[in-house]
Amino acid sequence: MDRIDLLRIFARVVECANFTRAADTLAMPRSSVSAAIQELEGRLGTRLLHRTTRKVSATLDGSALYERCLHLIADMEDTENLFRQTRSTPSGKLRVDMPARIGRLIVAPALPGFLERYPQIDIEIGMTDRVIDLVEERVDCVLRVGTPPNSAHNSALSARSVGDLALINVASPAYLRRHGVPERPEDLDDHWMVGYTSRSSAQVASWEWMEGGVRRAMPLRCRVSVNSAEAYIACCLSGVGLIQIPAYDVQAHLRTGELVEILGAYRAAPMPMMLLYPQRQQLSRRLHVFADWLEALLVAACIRSVAS
Repeated sequence: MDRIDLLRIFARVVECANFTRAADTLAMPRSSVSAAIQELEGRLGTRLLHRTTRKVSATLDGSALYERCLHLIADMEDTENLFRQTRSTPSGKLRVDMPARIGRLIVAPALPGFLERYPQIDIEIGMTDRVIDLVEERVDCVLRVGTPPNSAHNSALSARSVGDLALINVASPAYLRRHGVPERPEDLDDHWMVGYTSRSSAQVASWEWMEGGVRRAMPLRCRVSVNSAEAYIACCLSGVGLIQIPAYDVQAHLRTGELVEILGAYRAAPMPMMLLYPQRQQLSRRLHVFADWLEALLVAACIRSVAS
């Protein structure tokens, strides 16, 4: 077997920590994957993997090889793409995952234009708000909002910034009639917010704003907390309390007057949007054109939502 193919198989086994899962993602028989690892170990004269019945992990030599082979694989793909990109049309299936509301409100309406421009690319989109394992779930890229936490999994990913998500403060007219309109952060002591808890933490996020270039935060009174954007907006519409929300997310409600922006001079800092993908796929042609398209789409959508 070609050496670069052996390295690709080895890298996938390390990422999946399991021969069977690696074989599935490579569309190869498990026996072929096992034979490839044995051949690579034989060529190098060292043991690369610790094997148990449930899990596979890299030895010290295997960890060193994994870091080196990622760069070797990327260099090889870079060399191949020098010739492919100028004469070929991007093609194949692209599997992506993104937050549900961004997918539904921004990406899905614009997809016909992308598909018309790239007729040989098929897209499988997962619209979820959960953290996924890109390698194990065979996903090419994932859009995430906010700064990804440091972890061993994320260290094996490449990240591309695709813009910032502006946040605004909103309330329902009914709520403001009952409690008044806050003009400054000091006024928030007399107000209620709808609490938001992430799926990874039960802690309610504080109310945040930027003032003089400094990020500030304070806890607000809260009687209702939720863990989804849909519920967050619904509670605000019902008059339960104030919320901080991506501007694109409530444009329809602002246009109809169901929600009103407040504290426009005291918005929270924008949230970074990142496209994450395995390092081994950083030069994929179809992924490259999709990332360019998605970045332009998100930037335009965020500009429109802030301006309107």
